[in-house]
Amino acid sequence: MKRSLLLTAMLAALAVPSVASAEHIQANLIGYEEVPAVSTVASGEFNAAISNDDKFIDYELTFSGLQGTVQQSHIHVAQKSVNGSIVIWLCQTASFVDPTGKAPTCPQQGTVTGRITSANVIAGSMAPQQLTAGDLAEMIAAMRAGTAYANVHTNLSPGGEIRGQIRASGR
Repeated sequence: MKRSLLLTAMLAALAVPSVASAEHIQANLIGYEEVPAVSTVASGEFNAAISNDDKFIDYELTFSGLQGTVQQSHIHVAQKSVNGSIVIWLCQTASFVDPTGKAPTCPQQGTVTGRITSANVIAGSMAPQQLTAGDLAEMIAAMRAGTAYANVHTNLSPGGEIRGQIRASGR
C-alpha cells in the first residue's frame, strides 16, 4: 500500500514540472514605446506562456486608460523603436476584423485572453521581413530574440496608442 502511494506521488511530481516549465514572456505597454512616441496615460500588460512543445501560446492582455476608442491589438515583428509587420491579432472589433477570425473581441479597457496557434499567424505585410502565414515557430523565435512587440491601436492613435517589446518574464 505504501509503495503504491509513493509511486503515485512520484508520478504526480513528475507531471508538475512539464506545466511549471512553460516559457513565460511578457511586455509592459506604454505610449512612449510607440513609434512615434505617444503621450497618453494609458498602460497595459501582455503576459503569455509558450507551450513546452512550441505548438501554442496562451496569453492575457490587459489595458486601461486609453484616450481613444480601441480598434485592435496585435503582435508585430520588429526591434525596439522600429515599426514592423502585424503577424498575430490579439483582439479585434467590428470595424477592424482579424483576417483569421480567431481573435477575441477587444474591450475598451480590461482583459482579453486567448490561445495562439499556427492558425493565428498571418503573413507579414512588409516583404523584406519574409514572414509566412502559419509559421508559429518563426514568431516564437522572433519573441525569444526580442524582436516582437504587442500594441493596442485606437482611433486617436491608429498606429498604436501603447506598445511594449516582448521578452522573457522570469516567472
